[in-house]
Amino acid sequence: MIARPIVFSCSAVIPKRAEDICEDITNVNRWPGFSGFGPLPGIASAEYLIRTDEMSGSRISVRNTDGSRHVEDILDWEPGKRIRIKLHEFTPPLSRLATHFIETWQFEEAGGNSQTVRSFEIHPKSPSKRPLLWLISILFRQAIARHLADISMVDHRPTN
Repeated sequence: MIARPIVFSCSAVIPKRAEDICEDITNVNRWPGFSGFGPLPGIASAEYLIRTDEMSGSRISVRNTDGSRHVEDILDWEPGKRIRIKLHEFTPPLSRLATHFIETWQFEEAGGNSQTVRSFEIHPKSPSKRPLLWLISILFRQAIARHLADISMVDHRPTN
């Protein structure tokens, strides 16, 4: 029996052009800016396994701050409009609970700002794994909200 996915989204207005946000996403050296939330690990490092010119089809290996790993495949890349990424090939403990996540970034630009929505579908391995994965999704949602807030501030702090 297939378990229904856990779905959530977070949004923020980022004072940056949507295409610039997409360009930042291509820079895996910035990925450790995702710090997790509570016991949920952040990203320690990320590196391209495959990088295509058009970004769709690119594959990124991610190592988390707790030593766990996963792979992110870019499924759709429409700079400034929409990005869709599949997170999968999780190591334990997440591999025991989820088959994959689908992350979608959607952008709407207005006056140099970008209304940015990050949506997630978290796919449990089975219906019995869904309750624990749902609890984890609460922390993940907080981590995503904080990351969006961080992105909103990162390049706009005064420098002296």
